[in-house]
Amino acid sequence: MQLKKYCLSFALSLLCFSLSAQNFFKPSPTYNPGRVNGTIIVESAIGTAITIGLNYLWYKKFAHSKFHYFNDNNEWLNVDKVGHATTAYNIAAIQSDVLHWGGVRPGTAALIGTGTALAFMSMIEILDGHSEKWGFSKGDMLANLAGCLLYEGQYLLWGQQRISLKYSYHGTIFPSYHPTELGSNLPQRMLKDYNGQSYWLSFNIASFLPASSGFPQWLNVSAGYGAEGMIGAERNPTEINGRTIPGYRRYRQFYLSFDTDLYRVDGLSPLSTTLLKINRTFKMPAPALEWNEVDKLKFHFFYY
Repeated sequence: MQLKKYCLSFALSLLCFSLSAQNFFKPSPTYNPGRVNGTIIVESAIGTAITIGLNYLWYKKFAHSKFHYFNDNNEWLNVDKVGHATTAYNIAAIQSDVLHWGGVRPGTAALIGTGTALAFMSMIEILDGHSEKWGFSKGDMLANLAGCLLYEGQYLLWGQQRISLKYSYHGTIFPSYHPTELGSNLPQRMLKDYNGQSYWLSFNIASFLPASSGFPQWLNVSAGYGAEGMIGAERNPTEINGRTIPGYRRYRQFYLSFDTDLYRVDGLSPLSTTLLKINRTFKMPAPALEWNEVDKLKFHFFYY
């Protein structure tokens, strides 16, 4: 009997927690100053921590210099540029969602989200501009602007996001040749190994069709871009630390695949919708067609 009481108490606690979570994650229908002020405080703290962390843990490793420009448009077959656009787009989307949760009007939330993304990405470029190793990249800045404009432009045009910029990653052999440049562990490689990164324009088909079409709201078609064979930024070194590097060919990859927007599934709770919005940033693994200049057309049964 005592065990049954504990079980019943535990079940009731889970139910209360679930109901509380649903209410917490549900967007406020009116402006909620508590949520908005809390968001500002938390984001200010995070932004300050990131700035200090980047400056002292990353940029401190290299000599500082006067502000200068750096042309890196020929590096990494432009995978890094698409990555900048994708990052800017998703910062704008997340910031807009958080403000909408606080009851901020959708148009205002989208505009502030776009401005936040542009400000954050500009801060990174300014830090680069004062580093002797790098510099302010106009190409990166244009990519940042493109990601922000994709988000804000869709809101102004349709009042919603019909096209998302997403990211996926798979491991490659190339970091083993140059771990300093491409990463020595999985988190580093996800950020630095451009051979394993793919970026996707994910089109939500139902958003372009009449509501009466019955097309699944969650099913997308994605066009992807990536590249392979890159051990150096502009060209591959022939030797690193006395080790001979094979002569890999550098080439671009283009993809066509299915994708999902799982948060669009009808009937989801606010908590489920919030958790599944990670699928707006990360592409769902799926079959894919690839075209590249080396292998021409090839099919992947399962690609990410």
